Amino acid sequence: MDIRRGETIELSVEKVVYGGRGLAHLNNVAIFVANSVPGDRVIAKVVKTKKNFAEARIVEVIEASPHRIVAPCPYSDFCGGCAWQCIEYEKQLEYKHGLIVDLLNHIGKITDFTMHPPLASPQIFEYRNKMEFSFSDKKWLLPKERAEKDDNNSFALGLHVPGVFDKVIDIEGCLLQKEEGNAILREAKRYIRESGIPVYGLKTHQGFWRYLMLRHSYFFDKWMVNIITSEKRDAPIYLLASILKERFNEIATIVNNINTRRGGTAVGEWENVFTGEGNIKDKIGPFTFEISANSFFQTNTSMAEKLYESVRNFASLTGKEIIFDLYSGIGTMSIFLASRAGRIIGVDISNAAIADAKRNCQLNGIDNCEFVCGDVKMFLSQFTVQPDVLIADPPRVGMQRGVIDRILRLLPKKMIYISCNPSTLARDVALLKEGYTLEEVQPIDLFPNTYHIESVARLERI
Repeated sequence: MDIRRGETIELSVEKVVYGGRGLAHLNNVAIFVANSVPGDRVIAKVVKTKKNFAEARIVEVIEASPHRIVAPCPYSDFCGGCAWQCIEYEKQLEYKHGLIVDLLNHIGKITDFTMHPPLASPQIFEYRNKMEFSFSDKKWLLPKERAEKDDNNSFALGLHVPGVFDKVIDIEGCLLQKEEGNAILREAKRYIRESGIPVYGLKTHQGFWRYLMLRHSYFFDKWMVNIITSEKRDAPIYLLASILKERFNEIATIVNNINTRRGGTAVGEWENVFTGEGNIKDKIGPFTFEISANSFFQTNTSMAEKLYESVRNFASLTGKEIIFDLYSGIGTMSIFLASRAGRIIGVDISNAAIADAKRNCQLNGIDNCEFVCGDVKMFLSQFTVQPDVLIADPPRVGMQRGVIDRILRLLPKKMIYISCNPSTLARDVALLKEGYTLEEVQPIDLFPNTYHIESVARLERI
């Protein structure tokens, strides 16, 4: 390959690929271009070369795609969190639809299924009910900050630059969360910067402040503040909590998760509650849910209802079925389906999620759901009940091969697979072809302005 790193080249962007980047070709070499739109003609700098492809970033847009718009966020070209802000929303939906079809065709080797149009989100900004901000003792400088030769680079609270694990963009707000959340972020940053207590270094593993996580209740308009630290030290947390609670009436609870481990995770080994109940409530449809700091809850609350309605429609329940709800989280799916099922058994690896699920059943008067804390593969190998319907909502990495093997032994009549990653959906559906046919897929856009897309797939036993 005669394309070299550091070289500046002219490219025409042809399409988008999964991962959000545009694809161009030069001398029969595939080149992936960040923050590009199909139809763009650009001058790009090659930043990485491999045997069969290269990666590049835009230096100048010579001719903009007709579908390119101005991104309203000043960080959008750098943080990578919502890199599709520069694309018209209608086109985003079209590209996501095409990505799912392409991945199911090429990875899953499946072409004979019904593909529904994506369900659009009514909000393309301020839709996230959870944001996680990282502290770092190394700030990644924006071009303007480099030009100003800002020497104060030892503090940052914000979002990571893709591919740079130890540096963080210091941000004043994110357009994907409500403005009240940005105000909480700025006030917490002001206090922590002035506290004199060092932030955590992702290389040195020294420092106190690690993460700031904010959760918002869409229905009740309340906030949870979760401060993740490297050790238990109550005095600075008490002071920060009192400042935030006095200024923001919308804050319902403030907790401190303590994570002494080196791994980069915002989940604590234990948790202290400083104000409130340690959880917040939200609603999906007619159901109310208690959500604790470390439990999973769909990040776009208004679209979560559309997601669960799609599952309910695909399941076509009669009221008698036994359902296995794999990766059940805090019980949202089980509770949403409970009135139309005979018995639902949910399983999740998280103790906190299972405790939330049991409380949520009591909260909503549900008595035909039960929840088991444990590994999904072990659950499937040990449980003696034969399910009629199996629902799986695995993490982004998809299902383990051992889980798929267990499902193929159980062979429930119907399977509903909920996926936030169409590439692992395609891989897993291909592995399930031994026992199932893919009938239909409904994409639901829970993540506007990003390349991510949620999908609900209906599989029927052969």
